[in-house]
Amino acid sequence: MTSIPVAARSSSGVSVFLGPPTFGNEERFSPVQSKNCKALLFSPDGKYLAYVNNQTTKIIHTEDWKDVATIENTKAYHIAFSPKSTFLMSWEPFTVSNANPQGTPNLHVYKSENGELVKSFIHKKQVNWEPQWSADEKLFSRIVNTDLVFHEDLNFDKVAARINSYKVASYKLSPNVGTYFVLCHTPGSPGQPSFGRLFKYPNFDAQQSMTNKSFFQADNLEVYWNFKGSNALLLTSTEVDKTGGSYYGKQGLHFMGLNGQSSMITLSKEGPIYSVEWSPKNQEFCVVYGFMPARATIFNLKCEPVFEMGAGARNSIYYNPHGNILLLGGFGNLRGGIEIWDAVNKKKISTCEAPDSTLLEWAADGEHFLTATTAPRLRISNGYKIWHYSGALLHEKPSPQNEELYGVSWKKYPKNAFPEPAISDKKVKGIASNQPQASTQAYRPPSARNRPPVRFSLDDDDVPAKPGKDSAPSKASIKNKKKREAKKAKKQEEGIEEEPKIVSKVTINLTGDPEADKKLKSIKKKLDAIEKLKQDQAQGKPLQINQLEKIKGETALLEELQKLTM
Repeated sequence: MTSIPVAARSSSGVSVFLGPPTFGNEERFSPVQSKNCKALLFSPDGKYLAYVNNQTTKIIHTEDWKDVATIENTKAYHIAFSPKSTFLMSWEPFTVSNANPQGTPNLHVYKSENGELVKSFIHKKQVNWEPQWSADEKLFSRIVNTDLVFHEDLNFDKVAARINSYKVASYKLSPNVGTYFVLCHTPGSPGQPSFGRLFKYPNFDAQQSMTNKSFFQADNLEVYWNFKGSNALLLTSTEVDKTGGSYYGKQGLHFMGLNGQSSMITLSKEGPIYSVEWSPKNQEFCVVYGFMPARATIFNLKCEPVFEMGAGARNSIYYNPHGNILLLGGFGNLRGGIEIWDAVNKKKISTCEAPDSTLLEWAADGEHFLTATTAPRLRISNGYKIWHYSGALLHEKPSPQNEELYGVSWKKYPKNAFPEPAISDKKVKGIASNQPQASTQAYRPPSARNRPPVRFSLDDDDVPAKPGKDSAPSKASIKNKKKREAKKAKKQEEGIEEEPKIVSKVTINLTGDPEADKKLKSIKKKLDAIEKLKQDQAQGKPLQINQLEKIKGETALLEELQKLTM
């Protein structure tokens, strides 16, 4: 198994460590001793590691951890790589002087392989500073005032296309290759709606948008493209909820497809939308929403709920890179609980606790993830932990006393560098954390300490995980229920007695293990159905081929039942 490196940026500088199975320092990397490292980033394919130290930006080749470029005299605050790692971009605060009242370009594009400056632009605001590239790096785009400007084939001196008919506040390029799509947000003026518009590049005329969607409550719009670039989710939000219902403002979630499909996603509980994520498998997405305890629901491409993961203290979603494991976390003002689910079979694998975590990131192998406590969010107990998806803590690295950890990240790898991990119920052997654990005992005021505890539950604290749609019955189910009740009442009026339910003579004893009990109940149900078929056969009723096959399977079911009860 290959050790996946972990890079950390702290108040002492930059260090690189080894991940599982062998933990320790990456000996080939010389730690950077500095109190002024402002940024640290791996390229998307993991080929390069870049960091900013004082007025120098360094680019390192991660195969041998040697410097490939040193960019001097930069005051970069932010850095970003292009999708294929060809270019490194940096942004620094915009300044003017008496000698240069127009200001100096502060957005720079460099070649990753040697640090050569390719182009510089002026981008005054920190908001929307990062240019967006198409996945094949054929298109380069950025916001200029309220216009959206495109350059083609690395020709930064010529504007190939421009969206200037709308005041674009934000946008997102799709990850398609060869054919490009862009979703733009135009904020509404007072009394007028905001718009989300989908365009196919370069058809940007007023009547050429593929789909338009208007929103009356959308100060901000976040766009989530799926990995294929065929569908997008639009999360709208207002700065303030004028109804007073939520501290977070009011939010809405909408679906938009390249086929012209557009719809609002109906959520089964009132409250904020904390997190939205597409599965890397592209066929579903997960939403965590609602006043605490929050619900987590998986939806299909028709925006229908296909699985409810119940209610709990969570506000974050993290799919592993392969999409077969889904992690739900409760961080920030929550206790740091983590639930790990088999995303394919919709089954909970494990749980663990990572209190005071400010970030979580999956490793490229899809089996391990790290959690970290970082400054400035939290300035005490800084450090990071590495976990296995079974919930086992494998490694813990607390920061030395008086050292603050600012960021930590796994090295990235090209897609398909690691095979999809096979999921096992077996828990890997881990270690015990040396961090002090918060008390799990609920606080009781002195006046209540000598009295019996009061038992209560919040509205849906105990909503179980279940497949299918939300528990609220549909119109069709209500109608069918009324029909069944009317039919039953009619039989009672006519004096017709219902036939007694036919069950098998086999009895089951539940074990208390949810998984085993589920299998026992399923087998019992099948044996009851077989008993009814056998009675029908004895009465001379003709049976179909599949019904006869079910009767033949009785022996196998009884053997399976015997194994489960041993």
